[in-house]
Amino acid sequence: MFFHVKELQYEAKVSRPDPVYAKKLQEVLGGQWGEISVMMQYMFQGFNCRGNKKYRDLLMDIGTEEIAHVELLATLIARLLDNTPIDVQEQAYQSDPALAAIMGGMNPQHAIVSGLGAMPTDSVGNRWSADYIISSGNLLADFRANVTAESQGRLQVARLYQMTDDPLVKDSLSFLLARDTAHQNQWIEAIRELEAQAQDVVVPTNFPRECEKQEVAYDLYNTSQGQADANGPWAQGVAPDGRGQFRYIAQPVPYAGIPKLQPAPANLFNTPPLPSK
Repeated sequence: MFFHVKELQYEAKVSRPDPVYAKKLQEVLGGQWGEISVMMQYMFQGFNCRGNKKYRDLLMDIGTEEIAHVELLATLIARLLDNTPIDVQEQAYQSDPALAAIMGGMNPQHAIVSGLGAMPTDSVGNRWSADYIISSGNLLADFRANVTAESQGRLQVARLYQMTDDPLVKDSLSFLLARDTAHQNQWIEAIRELEAQAQDVVVPTNFPRECEKQEVAYDLYNTSQGQADANGPWAQGVAPDGRGQFRYIAQPVPYAGIPKLQPAPANLFNTPPLPSK
């Protein structure tokens, strides 16, 4: 059960219309790493969380806050589109579509489709997709994905912060940046707690190690030119899980021979085999 509080979590004010920036801002609303994605990702992880009220509560708290961020950005985009000289843009598109594309003006769908409102799309008009989200049922794997999502989202908001000189827009983005900072730190702490509980860092932590080929579990194969990566901590010393020692393989060799497959049935019309010599 959800309740909507009518007040915004934070101000979404603008100094002046800016339809071009509204188009850019769509990325952090409906893009792969946008607020719709993290909202849906955290909510589904929470819905599917089994047996641990603490982590479910954390997921639902942050996921519900992300709904507020969706509303904040949607409002910000709508206000950037208010009082936009649409007729000038429409004339450009009607008279010379090639010129309009070069101009990189407002997204015409903001006028044609959404009536000067935000849309669940990215900055180039791709519709938001559930393919963007991860909800595996494994909290350690999911929380790591959440750190990635918050990192990419904060990176994009930081770039957008530098793309506007509107102080009110910057103020709204500064709030989102700070909340992304909070969420990154919270997911990292949750990850550390899960790793400490499991005494392991490799997902899934409860898969029996004897079922994997442990003699290759800590090797780094040098399969590109040069050996610059041999100097990193991933190539020597104890691995983060504490269960093995990294080994750098400068000249890896194959473990198997050349694969040979039987010819396909004639009725599949595959490429005929070469005649035997």
